[in-house]
Amino acid sequence: MYNSIRQQNMNWKDTIAAAIEYNYGVTRKLIDRVGDDTLDWKPATGSNWMTTGQLLHHISNACGTSIKGFVTGDWGMPEGMELSDLSPEDMLPPAEKLPAVQSVEEAKTLLEEDRQLSHEMLNSVSEEQLTGTIAQAPWDPMEMPLGVRMLQMVDHLKQHKGQLFYYLKLQGQPVNTGDLWGM
Repeated sequence: MYNSIRQQNMNWKDTIAAAIEYNYGVTRKLIDRVGDDTLDWKPATGSNWMTTGQLLHHISNACGTSIKGFVTGDWGMPEGMELSDLSPEDMLPPAEKLPAVQSVEEAKTLLEEDRQLSHEMLNSVSEEQLTGTIAQAPWDPMEMPLGVRMLQMVDHLKQHKGQLFYYLKLQGQPVNTGDLWGM
């Protein structure tokens, strides 16, 4: 997947596109191991855990939707509402308020749509925009190049991919380190 990065003239677009493909591919394989009968499962100890269904829903918009926000300024807010209108709980609600998928098939469909959105947004910007456009996140006012923000969103997907791996492990699924890395 990362063969394009090995080129002498590596660029942001190739790097981000390869990271998108790799992480969505591994995530898809992990989702294939989830059963519809485990969508209500969550870890028994601790608090504020998402159910497996909520985690799959979150994974299915962890990358492309936010990349779209950085590229277009459209963060999916209802008409007439600004991000600044949201309370801290609305910005980061507790787990019990998060939406869930109703099936593994729904999660796979949503994940594929988010993968396509990631590529669509990446293809809509130039190499110069990826290095020269400063992008601030609603949750982080630090100024960073758009390319860095896009890679952060791929990392967001990767983080929750790891969470899904541990959910599967805790559910007794036969997963190992190779599954986490797509080997």
